[in-house]
Amino acid sequence: MISRRDLLKAAIAGATVDPAGAPTLGLLGPVESSVPPEANLLYPSGIRFLAASVGLKKMTPEGYDQVLERIPPTAAALARQGAQAIILMGTSLSFYKGAAFNRELTKRVAQASGRPAVTMSTAVIEGLRSVGGKRLAVATAYDDEVNRRLQVFLHEEGFEVLTIRGLGVEKVEDIHNVTQDGLLKFSAEVFESARNADALLVSCGGLHTLELLDPLEHRCKVPVVSSLPHALRAGVRLLGLSGRAKGYGTLFSQ
Repeated sequence: MISRRDLLKAAIAGATVDPAGAPTLGLLGPVESSVPPEANLLYPSGIRFLAASVGLKKMTPEGYDQVLERIPPTAAALARQGAQAIILMGTSLSFYKGAAFNRELTKRVAQASGRPAVTMSTAVIEGLRSVGGKRLAVATAYDDEVNRRLQVFLHEEGFEVLTIRGLGVEKVEDIHNVTQDGLLKFSAEVFESARNADALLVSCGGLHTLELLDPLEHRCKVPVVSSLPHALRAGVRLLGLSGRAKGYGTLFSQ
């Protein structure tokens, strides 16, 4: 997934930065209750990250239904710990009931926590709009039903989905079987199967795509937007910071 070198680099960064007084971002995750290494790789200083999980077991509509009521109290707990803004991680957790539901879920998180909030779904939508994406190739971790719901969501947000293909992951632990080389190959093939796509979306917060953004953009010649890295960018921007980071594709350079 992430190389040992970069995991060590992220751990050292997190250990050597004094978080006292730093802006604090809460990561409300579906599965993981730890801060992903991408956070410290992108923003090695000046930001404190807090993480909590709602304990999602299956990446299916039924699985998402089971954790919805845990989201507001978990957001409130992050705020009590010092989070000044909150990202609801897990793209499919917020898009699976459509665009209106994503907006309502954002309000629930903000109201429960008293903090500005953004979902991972909103982050990728804003990212796609920022890079001018309209006609999309979409690579995901999901099964066919979740892909269908993502396509509906993207259509509601004004995008044309030229092709969408998933890896068929349902059990959350199976996401760890996805290798970086395999994900790079799969995502590029999804893009190459579409005609005239002007952006590539790689959707699922459990996929570690940060180091694939630049290689995919060089291969596909279009901007690439992906769930985890660009959600972190959106959350950092809620704290009033630019979110820029060098070496990770088009959107991070803006």
